[in-house]
Amino acid sequence: MFNKRISIEQVEESNELAPKFDEKGLIVVTTVDASTGEVLMTGYMNQEALEKTIKTRESYYFSRSHQAIWHKGATSGYTQKVLEILIDDDQDALFMKVEIGENGASCHVGYKSCFYRKIKLEDNQNKAELESLGHKKVFDPNKVYGDAPNPTKL
Repeated sequence: MFNKRISIEQVEESNELAPKFDEKGLIVVTTVDASTGEVLMTGYMNQEALEKTIKTRESYYFSRSHQAIWHKGATSGYTQKVLEILIDDDQDALFMKVEIGENGASCHVGYKSCFYRKIKLEDNQNKAELESLGHKKVFDPNKVYGDAPNPTKL
């Protein structure tokens, strides 16, 4: 499905899709809500996940912690309908615009966005802290995922 990278001109100026996956076979993707522009998540895709995303127009990612492809929303029901995929100049980063519906979510913690906190930049000389953005959870992850293992790894 993807072209072999053969020249800088091809990668930067042609209409040939020739993504550059890193040494682990991954490419970073930032996903935003197409209707609001809100950043929903940042993740990774391998070649298979990107191919499935393009073919199905639903988001597939590669979990680095589980070393497996996952269909976003397959368990929670909050799938991401892909409206547009942008690729940067040297084709090593993706930016995806998706539709999740008015009451959708993209965060396994239950929030619409995985970005529900910010780093406090004031009074941070000794130890940086996080501050809530005040977002409300869209769903209760305990009800949705039950006994499934948490994807966050320490």
